[in-house]
Amino acid sequence: MPTVTSALAKVGHWSDHQAETGCTVIALPEGSCASYEVRGGAPASRELICLEPTKSVTIVDAVCLTGGSVFGLGSADGAVRWLAEQGRGVPTPGGVVPIVPTMALFDLAVGDGSVRPSAHNGYAAATAASASFEVGRVGAGAGAYVSKWRIEQAKPGGFGFAQAQSGELIVEAFVACNAFGDISDSLETEVFQALAGGFDFDRQNTTIGVVVSNARLDKVNARVVAQGAHDGLARAITPPHTRFDGDGFVAVGTGEVDASVDEVRMMALATVATAIRGLAS
Repeated sequence: MPTVTSALAKVGHWSDHQAETGCTVIALPEGSCASYEVRGGAPASRELICLEPTKSVTIVDAVCLTGGSVFGLGSADGAVRWLAEQGRGVPTPGGVVPIVPTMALFDLAVGDGSVRPSAHNGYAAATAASASFEVGRVGAGAGAYVSKWRIEQAKPGGFGFAQAQSGELIVEAFVACNAFGDISDSLETEVFQALAGGFDFDRQNTTIGVVVSNARLDKVNARVVAQGAHDGLARAITPPHTRFDGDGFVAVGTGEVDASVDEVRMMALATVATAIRGLAS
């Protein structure tokens, strides 16, 4: 699988290719600030509420993306343990408490659904975190498919990455794409016809991801950037944000560069769309 390099984060995967599942830990620089936005009707997540602009948590240590649906959320326990061993987290009288928002996608219907990413696997992914990492059918994208509304004609999805730069400003997108819709920017007639007939599908789809920028963002502005990430998804997937998807994005600012939130948002849109479209090539 191809290897790419991030300028802003370290990424580690754990994959079980036979079972078609896995998890990914995106370790962030100290002092990173984040918020999120969830769209679609079927999300699976934990600790996202900490990233609400009204909540007191102001930093995030890592983000975990995982397969295994709600069972896979336990993989974050391993990432939390690894981060605590590194001294990362909110200081408390009982020791540091790492903040690791986590989002899961549904891959239980492919491969071996009895295999779900665990705390042990999340620890392995965190330990493996590096600026250079693989993309494709790996980590949280190991059991991902797209075009699932086409049933037998569904295609492999995966874990994608894209980067954009404007002067000193860098924005990167990390996306696990397991979409109900097609990777396409065209509104095909057959999609409208299918929508008109109504869908009768289980909630087995989700595109989840993280946008990391070196911009100085507070939680309100990070929320705006997360909205831009979803706009990028809508540019790349047709139909987007269905009732059968649990799409979610976390947006992170590492606090190194002054930048307009509107520029960061547009770059988030572009990088997310590029990361998703790259999985179709």
